Amino acid sequence: MSAKASSSQLSVSSSGSGGLSHVYIQHPPLRCNVPGSRGLFYDDGNKLLLSPTSDQVFSWKAVPFDPHVSPTSDSISEGPILSIRYSLDAKIIAIQRSSLEIQFFHRETGQNFCHKCKPESDSILGFFWTDCPQCDFVLVKTSGLDLLAYDADSKSIHVVETKKLNVSWYVYTHESRLVLLASGMQCKTFNGFQLSSAGIVRLPKFEMVMAKSEANSKPVLADEDVFIATIYGRIYCLQIDRVAMLLHSYRFYRDAVVQQGSLPIYSNKVAVSVVDNVLLIHQVGAKVIILYDIFADSRSPISAPLPLLFRGFARSNTSSSRSTAKDIEIPEANISDSEAIIYGDDWTFLVPDLICDVSNKFLWKIHLDLEAISASSSEAPSVLDFLQRRKLEASKAKQLCLAITRNVILERRPVSTVAKAIDVLLMSYSLSLKTGSYLKGTKTEKISHSAGTQISIPQSGASHQSSATVDNESMNRSGNLSTSDSEDNDPIQLTKSNLDSEQGEIIRWC
Repeated sequence: MSAKASSSQLSVSSSGSGGLSHVYIQHPPLRCNVPGSRGLFYDDGNKLLLSPTSDQVFSWKAVPFDPHVSPTSDSISEGPILSIRYSLDAKIIAIQRSSLEIQFFHRETGQNFCHKCKPESDSILGFFWTDCPQCDFVLVKTSGLDLLAYDADSKSIHVVETKKLNVSWYVYTHESRLVLLASGMQCKTFNGFQLSSAGIVRLPKFEMVMAKSEANSKPVLADEDVFIATIYGRIYCLQIDRVAMLLHSYRFYRDAVVQQGSLPIYSNKVAVSVVDNVLLIHQVGAKVIILYDIFADSRSPISAPLPLLFRGFARSNTSSSRSTAKDIEIPEANISDSEAIIYGDDWTFLVPDLICDVSNKFLWKIHLDLEAISASSSEAPSVLDFLQRRKLEASKAKQLCLAITRNVILERRPVSTVAKAIDVLLMSYSLSLKTGSYLKGTKTEKISHSAGTQISIPQSGASHQSSATVDNESMNRSGNLSTSDSEDNDPIQLTKSNLDSEQGEIIRWC
């Protein structure tokens, strides 16, 4: 957890629910402070926040987010802890003890064993567990990747394949099953592998764009400058160019890596989150967030930049979408000085929508305020487009859509505006019938897609037809629903016709 941000101590009155914001974190946070803690580690494969001590490791389930969840604990032996992760079946704990050694603990039997690298094979940069058929465990070293398999009978782990590469640092998310390995003098040359239940896909080698600064100065790309994001079932890489003050985006295909464009940034410290397929760019230095919906044709922000604010839990449930600030206000006595820090020095942004305050041992969850976002624009059709793609709060989005459409009619807006608004809703309904999401009912607010699905990297320019194929040309015109509208793990394939216009890809949920 190396990402850092500048701190800003705000009073409760300025950071409470009464302020204007489109993004908020919900009070109370998940508090993870245990005596003798050696720090916090996030296990994204199991969605666990881990806090090891000298002889135990405490774990909190982060998804679904519950600030009152109790931790579980496991015994471990004393020693240094550089990194720690549970296996995907939660039977084994792996701990990196040094740059050459990984120690494994079997939770049921208490047995442990070690895997050591030879000194001449360079050092360990990190590791992760995988559901790939070829291996169970991946060791990332400065000399490449070691793919290892676990033998349950002998309770040992052995190398099944080695991929020799020069590696300076790496980024990985379990959500995408994608690991990017940086190399070169400027660390801008990348090799990528996706290790999923479908097998191993090696991406073509590619270089990231970096603007030149001074004549004899070549900027070096750092791991905190690169993010892997999964949005609408597509895997993107987002890269900060600090010289050009741009955030470059790349789209992955099996046979190509295509730059998708750039977004402006206004701070030297930037972080990325994804909430309900909305891209959040945290301008940490400016202490504001800019929201983008990349499914829309426009690269313009959804709304004006606004700060990240606190909100409290609602005191009572209501069917109305118009909750008042009084309902969700945080009493000043209930918030501590440490909780009132926005963008603290030790804030770490976790994929996709969590914030870990390492120094205070807090975990926050990021939320969108759909009502505030919809009220920030007078362009009813575009707001309806945006709301129809929201799934985490589908009921609220539907209520807002009905209210907006009703107001457009009652306010006697131009006939063209009313027609566009009605067309958005009709196209959304038609598409939901095609994908089957309407007939399956509304269960979208229970779980996000990233929690239980895998995204395969498509072939560029490929064409595939199936019963689940959706014509996306009309979707791009109306912008009503994404390919992530299905709430089950049924395959959804989207065929496009041409790569140059962000087409020619097949998105498959498996």
